[in-house]
Amino acid sequence: MPRITPESWFVLKCIFSKVGFGHWRKKGSHHVGTKSGCLRPVVIPEYKDVDTDIIRGLIRTAKLSREDYFRLREECR
Repeated sequence: MPRITPESWFVLKCIFSKVGFGHWRKKGSHHVGTKSGCLRPVVIPEYKDVDTDIIRGLIRTAKLSREDYFRLREECR
């Protein structure tokens, strides 16, 4: 399994949009997406390279498997 590496905010927004997060809004430099059935929103900072700790938290919040994350990442690049 490949390692999770820093990724652009634009690619992350694409990944979580494909999973079903919608109703994106922007608060300052953060993009906030919600999904019905998910208790917490996904908050993606508008950084050129989002840190791996933040990405792991986003994956956990979205209840996304690592395999699905890497598959969707390749689709969004």
